[in-house]
Amino acid sequence: MKRARLPLIALAAAGALALTACGGGDTAGDDAAPEPAEDVTFDEGTTMAALNEAGTITIGTKFDQPLFGLVGPSGEPEGFDVEIGKIIAAQLGIAEEDIEWVETVSANREPFIENGQVDIVVATYTINDARKEVVSFAGPYYMAGQSILVLADNEDITSEEDLVGQPVCSVTGSTPAAMLEEIGAEPVLTDTYSNCLEPLRNGQVVAVSTDNVILAGLAAQNEGEFKVVGEPFTDEPYGIGLALDDTDFRMWINDVLEESYADGSYEQAWNDTAGTVLPYVEPPTPDRY
Repeated sequence: MKRARLPLIALAAAGALALTACGGGDTAGDDAAPEPAEDVTFDEGTTMAALNEAGTITIGTKFDQPLFGLVGPSGEPEGFDVEIGKIIAAQLGIAEEDIEWVETVSANREPFIENGQVDIVVATYTINDARKEVVSFAGPYYMAGQSILVLADNEDITSEEDLVGQPVCSVTGSTPAAMLEEIGAEPVLTDTYSNCLEPLRNGQVVAVSTDNVILAGLAAQNEGEFKVVGEPFTDEPYGIGLALDDTDFRMWINDVLEESYADGSYEQAWNDTAGTVLPYVEPPTPDRY
């Protein structure tokens, strides 16, 4: 199976053009952040207690993912994943301004967790068994599915079957990239999905393939240029990555997620971000493995 990699010069140019196209951005940064919990206590020796005592948390997220994690005009990341991170931080007693955001692309999510560069990763991060060998996951908190982005005037590609033998852009280290190889497409890999847009514009690839919610954000951000086609052909449960075997922290985050479903903060986070483009769906039940 042929696996191509975009030249660094092409990546830089594509990134610059993508940033130019990002003039709009999400408006989540204008919404009120969840209030940090007061007088919370945690068992000594837990990650929760350490983070609460430190008064800060480092969260890895995407910086170029419209609707989920995108650096907006404020210079801070905005989107649904960002709001989920804020909900978790607030329940630790940590205010929004005390969160350190670290850009975390698909290829470095596990290394950042393993090396302690981040405390958690909330970054359109699909839970799968291979990843669970090296990191733990809370959630899932959202169920996505792999789909296809093409130029707005493309009538030839309507499903994953039309990608066989074709150059298709995706991201190194992602589950969509592995699926493209499995179905017989020719993956053209880069580091971020925004860097796939210029190759799609200039015909270097025929499509971009990743989760439907990511593609919907890219299409909405570049109105009239692209469209999402076909039905999702995989299930992509998004989870919150954290250190392997930190069971107490994982279970606590699952509790926080379920509380956010019940108290409406999860739905509000969705409506303020991805919900401006996508319909609200009931969140999945966290897997307490």
